[in-house]
Amino acid sequence: MYTQQFFIEGLGCASYIIGCEAKGVAAVIDPDRDVQKYLDAAARRGLTITHIVETHLHADHVSGNSELAARTDAKIYLHEASGAEFAHETVRDGDELMLGNIRLKVMHTPGHTPESITLLVADTTRSEQPWLALTGDTLFVGDMGRPDLVGAEAANGLAESMYHSLFDKILPLNDGLLIYPGHGAGSLCGKSIGSMRASTLGYERASNPALADRQKEDFVAFAVSGLPEQPGNHKRIKSMNRKGIKPLGEVTPTALTIRDSIPYFQRGAGLLDTRSKDAYVAAHVPGSVHLEADAQLSNRIGFVFPPDAPMILILETPAEYANVVYSLARVGYENVIGYLAEGLDVWESLGLPITAGDVKDVEPQELYQLLKSCSNGDCPTIVDVREPWEYRQGHVPGAVLMPLGQLSARLAELDPQRPVVVICATGNRSQSAAALLGQKGFKTIYNVLGGTGAWEYSGLPLADD
Repeated sequence: MYTQQFFIEGLGCASYIIGCEAKGVAAVIDPDRDVQKYLDAAARRGLTITHIVETHLHADHVSGNSELAARTDAKIYLHEASGAEFAHETVRDGDELMLGNIRLKVMHTPGHTPESITLLVADTTRSEQPWLALTGDTLFVGDMGRPDLVGAEAANGLAESMYHSLFDKILPLNDGLLIYPGHGAGSLCGKSIGSMRASTLGYERASNPALADRQKEDFVAFAVSGLPEQPGNHKRIKSMNRKGIKPLGEVTPTALTIRDSIPYFQRGAGLLDTRSKDAYVAAHVPGSVHLEADAQLSNRIGFVFPPDAPMILILETPAEYANVVYSLARVGYENVIGYLAEGLDVWESLGLPITAGDVKDVEPQELYQLLKSCSNGDCPTIVDVREPWEYRQGHVPGAVLMPLGQLSARLAELDPQRPVVVICATGNRSQSAAALLGQKGFKTIYNVLGGTGAWEYSGLPLADD
């Protein structure tokens, strides 16, 4: 049996290829948009991809199932409760998919979603018992799948389903069973997923807080409390995955001159500047959105850019084009027109506006002194972009709660002429919030380095009102 995990930093998504080398066949589990890596891995091992299995319809990233099926003629498999509207084969609890000597047994494990499944994988040349479990978004390393992404109204019912999936179906299995989850650290599909990308059921039984001995009512309360912000654009992503995804095809750089780009801007295209922060501070186009082309791009774009708007890129180098396009496509941003092939010096020479400066990074002590020395008229508005449960645990005195997922809809509550301080738990979400405020023309923006964690570590007071 051949297995390989593929992991996307930032999104924390894990996908897998499982193959029988004796028979030359393989399955891909939960593929992402960049499917070439599965084709390359299969070719290196002399395998033909015949099955594509989704453990559920994802809410945090767009699947590559249709792209992979188009390139391989493999069939796509989903649980019968998925409601998927594209061509696929349905499976139900107890069904078995055979890959030569490898058996994938379907175990229906609802909780994260109604259709979630776990695949019990056995190499029948060695044993009839499962060797590993592909748990999707049911059981993670140190965590479990959150039950609220289908909708807040369904969270309690799905948490009850999760209780039975974990305690009645998964936990009775052998402690030596290898656990390969659908997500690792960085994903928003759990509360606090561990950084290890695989585990054993015995280790999770002993150390995973989600598997602690609880009554069902206590488990439900635990499952629905303390959840992080929902992935940006998650409802649209879920809908795309249900309806089916148009294949991207080959991603090749499309270079645009500035003159070629202007008509697109006049028709409403946005400009996404993915250069380094230093380069952006030195000079940038007013109204552009700045998000660096790093592992967090997929997570951040959904909070600051309309998903259907056409987009032109500014890149550090043209070599980054494909990676940026895939980072955007993974979360449903498919309308990339191309990238500016000319620099901002050419932009300026054409008489087009250029500005400099950026969000001001501020240490907690600097902010504290600023707040002490300001008067009512010139004090900044402090915006806490964490979730309500985080805010209640402690926040900078006077901070206004505006969760990141709500910020775009609540901008009218803020004065763009007045300084705004954005803060979150660690400085990650606040960077996305700062990018949105900058794009909307806010005059002075401060981003608190290290967030409320650094504020508290500095010995500064927190309010809990």
